[in-house]
Amino acid sequence: MDGGSGHGFVPPSASFDKSRVLDIKPLRSLVPVFPNPPQAPPFVCSPPFGPFPPGFTPFYPFSVAQGPESSPELNQHKTPTGATNHETPISASANLFRTPPHFPGVVNGDAETSREYGVQFLNENSNMGVKQDGFFDDPKRAAPHLRASNSSRKKAKKSKDVDISLTVDNEKGSSKNFVMRFDSLQLDDGNREMVNYVLMTFDALRRRLSQIEEAKESPGGGIKRADLKAANILMSKGVRTNMRKRIGVTPGVEVGDIFFFRMEMCLAGLHAQSMAGIDYMFVKGGLEEEPVAVSIVSSGGYDDDADDADVLIYSGQGGNVNRKDKQVADQKLERGNLALDRSFHRANEVRVIRGVKDVVNPLSKVYVYDGLYTIQESWTEKGKSGCNMFKYKLVRIPGQPGAFAHWKSIQKWKEGFSSRIGLILPDLTSGAESIPVSLVNDVDDEKGPAHFTYFPTLRYSKSFNLKHPSFGCNCQNACLPGDLNCSCIRKNGGDFPYTSNGILVARRPLVHECGPTCPCIPNCKNRMSQTGLKVRLEVFKTNNRGWGLRSWDPIRTGTFICEYAGEVLDKVKVYQERDEGESNEYLFDTTHVYDNAFKWNHEPGLLDEEPSAEPNEYYDIPSPLIISAKYVGNVARFMNHSCSPNVFWQPVLYEHNNESFLHIAFFAIKHIPPMTELTYDYGMLQSENYEVQSNHTPNGKKKCLCGSSNCRGYYG
Repeated sequence: MDGGSGHGFVPPSASFDKSRVLDIKPLRSLVPVFPNPPQAPPFVCSPPFGPFPPGFTPFYPFSVAQGPESSPELNQHKTPTGATNHETPISASANLFRTPPHFPGVVNGDAETSREYGVQFLNENSNMGVKQDGFFDDPKRAAPHLRASNSSRKKAKKSKDVDISLTVDNEKGSSKNFVMRFDSLQLDDGNREMVNYVLMTFDALRRRLSQIEEAKESPGGGIKRADLKAANILMSKGVRTNMRKRIGVTPGVEVGDIFFFRMEMCLAGLHAQSMAGIDYMFVKGGLEEEPVAVSIVSSGGYDDDADDADVLIYSGQGGNVNRKDKQVADQKLERGNLALDRSFHRANEVRVIRGVKDVVNPLSKVYVYDGLYTIQESWTEKGKSGCNMFKYKLVRIPGQPGAFAHWKSIQKWKEGFSSRIGLILPDLTSGAESIPVSLVNDVDDEKGPAHFTYFPTLRYSKSFNLKHPSFGCNCQNACLPGDLNCSCIRKNGGDFPYTSNGILVARRPLVHECGPTCPCIPNCKNRMSQTGLKVRLEVFKTNNRGWGLRSWDPIRTGTFICEYAGEVLDKVKVYQERDEGESNEYLFDTTHVYDNAFKWNHEPGLLDEEPSAEPNEYYDIPSPLIISAKYVGNVARFMNHSCSPNVFWQPVLYEHNNESFLHIAFFAIKHIPPMTELTYDYGMLQSENYEVQSNHTPNGKKKCLCGSSNCRGYYG
């Protein structure tokens, strides 16, 4: 092939269609796979995509089925509805000719994989699989406990699959071997499932690293960067996606997605620079390659004008900005500045990520992906320091979903500059919560839900006795990570269940918190579920599912949202009411069958830990708990069901005077952008147990309206 590496040479005497070969864009380095003599036939020349003679194995890219999905073009991206694509066609041959990535200790797979998912979990003895979002295809056969085995790698021939061996434990203690399969093509071009998997894996690993580091911290020690460590581990093992730079849409990343760490954007392929605000790539422009911008991050490091939701005045980079964010030299037309200038002339789309202050931690930022912009103007002006800087006016392409505009609206609501449309009550809790919860209906004329009494926690009629009662911890100030003298930490297996900023580290069979008997201070981090709401919530009227719950604030993975408050009911009474035909839509029942098979905890193998370092994700509830929020309850009663929820429940236990009290706390499965409905899985009724109690087979399954791609059609 002309211009190739030489590995693809074909004898001139062979008969083939030269035009077809020349149309195939070669890799920079190809090593053909020749059959081992003497069993194999002699080397022959075959058409690029077959048919191939027996014993001949095609090599990449000829081993990949050809079609629109298997050969994506670099600049082939979606243009938002109502937008016009002004981009000049760009040839980026340097990226198309790139060698497939190599992962240390991992070889390419040999098994076929579905193009729909970039990651699968395959049983070596069956067809059972797990989708990338972690939900098993068959919940009844789902395995709760996955751990990576770095010592076992499945060797393979084809370049499109990367396999990692896993061991899976079930509730009965037996194990099965699984294979976590990455499609190497989707490492370059991801999808929603792949992006979610990578980000979930990153955050689980980051939480575990934070837990380990905080247990080692001395009182005056500095906080370690667990996010950088986690990202470095995943990148070294090839756990990332969208590695191929592109102009326009990043596959699997949606407008409005939020990120709490710059490294998350790197792993997802949205913005490859961990520190620089301008990401760019080189493309052919005339006789030479030139840089064009693909994405920018506006986070306040320069004199940006970011108040307008649809227009961004972006400052160039450079000028040796000092620690006080003061520019000390003129900026130069090079690197990112040059890329923005070329993008202005080419009118290509640029992804814009806006950084805003985190309401929970004002010293940190939250990054929101605001969609595609084009550069409309470019000029030079004097900055506040008196030095020249480049300015670029970026205008948002119309027709995209709202993202940063939501943040601006919420900011005005909080500051009282504008009223919330459809506001019925500014605080339906009447002061019962430290943070008000508004009631809003901008759909129809309904004035609110049926009357109920707001109560922020559980009403227990009786407690249950502990098998091994204790009197709480002996900590005089706050319980500290790594302090094994604390009895509450010992109950949690020696690990503090929360990070220093109150994030749940891992799902557990049971989280033990400090109770009223413990002498530690009221704001001890091990009382996280007892300290009330952490974010500004809103009860709102949905289009087709009654009332729902959402947040004005961004919610970070593992953040405590609320507990399920209400009256604890006797199981016999609940069955009796069901027999009599009484309907109670505000019921939480731990005896339901829940799809708790999604993977949320970290993989111990990524840290070379023993499998026992990962807590079992199956719940171990001392006694069944049924809660009714029909007449007494809190905001949790308004959370709707979803087959693809963004919230999960965790049983939490704390003691008071030798009595045990079980609570149900809700935590975020993943990062949740503002104004996104909060949902959890309602589960399914255990019909066998129900028949024993009431001699009546229930047929009260409800039609599911969640609209998820994983919707099972019903619940309850």
